[in-house]
Amino acid sequence: MATVTRVFVARLAGLAVFDPNGDQVGRVRDVVVRVRSTNPPQVVGIVAEMPLRRQVFLPIGRVISLDADSVVLSSGQINLRRFAKSSTELLVLADLLDRRVTTPNGTLAMVVDIAMESYRVGEWELGRVAVRDVSSRLGRRGQLHQFEWEELTGLIEPSAIQGTASLLTVLEKLRPADLASALQDLPDQRRHAVAAALDDERLADVLEELPEHDQVDILARLDRERAADVLEEMDADDAADLLAELPPVERQLLLDLMEPAESAPVRALMHYRPNTAGALMTSEPVILTPDATVADGLARIREKHLSPALASQVFVCRAPIDTPTGRYLGTVHFQRLLREPPGDLLGGVLERDIAPLPPDLPLAEITRRMATYNLVAIAVVDSADRLVGAVTVDDVLDHLLPRDWRERHETKRATS
Repeated sequence: MATVTRVFVARLAGLAVFDPNGDQVGRVRDVVVRVRSTNPPQVVGIVAEMPLRRQVFLPIGRVISLDADSVVLSSGQINLRRFAKSSTELLVLADLLDRRVTTPNGTLAMVVDIAMESYRVGEWELGRVAVRDVSSRLGRRGQLHQFEWEELTGLIEPSAIQGTASLLTVLEKLRPADLASALQDLPDQRRHAVAAALDDERLADVLEELPEHDQVDILARLDRERAADVLEEMDADDAADLLAELPPVERQLLLDLMEPAESAPVRALMHYRPNTAGALMTSEPVILTPDATVADGLARIREKHLSPALASQVFVCRAPIDTPTGRYLGTVHFQRLLREPPGDLLGGVLERDIAPLPPDLPLAEITRRMATYNLVAIAVVDSADRLVGAVTVDDVLDHLLPRDWRERHETKRATS
């Protein structure tokens, strides 16, 4: 039996879903409702995000406990076919939040949350709707009100105006990969509105997790100055891959609009042949000189923006330390940094036994080399012994997986 009889759907987003044994099987991403002609929409199930970003349908009848902390299922057996919404269904968060509606007194308001309410054991429907007045006074947020579903006009009309503020509030706690997955499930117009409302850094992180055609589509809907700003926030290798998908004229326009310091590494990466170390690498690994200390190295790898693969080691080079650097000397892995006295110099604890990669080394050989030595990152050095970048294990995986691995392949589902 459900532990509550009313719960607002936005509060469910991100909650863990458990089987009866207490093992987590996924996280709530949305609630599916079926439109009815006379009564409020009936809740038919939950969309849950499973490992490998697969979204599946969980019938509401399978939910035996639902509260502010978790959702518990009656069985651990789950239909793993990917969720696909039917023509008579709506997703509460994706389709109904931020819609403009008319209240009983004739004023305009925006939907900020909707409650699902249990009217008999195992059966739920949409009930109270939380709305915010659409204020015409600049800088003022309208007051919050709650109404019954039947009291509002404009909730399910296809032409209803829909903003992004409430949905962004729900989505802001998601990891970039999960937010990218959620964007793919939105209708085109809604997807582009949400993407445009993200700040440059957040949008850059999300673009890096989307399939290439979605990246191009979203970038094309931005004005060119904003598109250039977003490209500047992306990792240089991801920006180069995205620009390579654009027509040459558009590519050049965006590169010219980027700040020279930001476009330079992107331009350099685009000169390498596809599926080589030069094309796969990031041009901004952690680099220090040999007279830096172990403490300096530990401080650098603690930086929040670094991926785990890039934070795994420090590359040591002669000045300058911007790529292409001075002569490459070797690496110091984080485990070695943890074992050495903080005041020791990096030049005294270098590891030089693994040869760096040349920029033209093909993907198959890169994979073989990294697997042989159990590496998560490896240096790429040019013919003058200068460090030009590093290939990480996530760079390799992106190119080894099928080209469409980020795609949402929709299939039919069972409803019970």
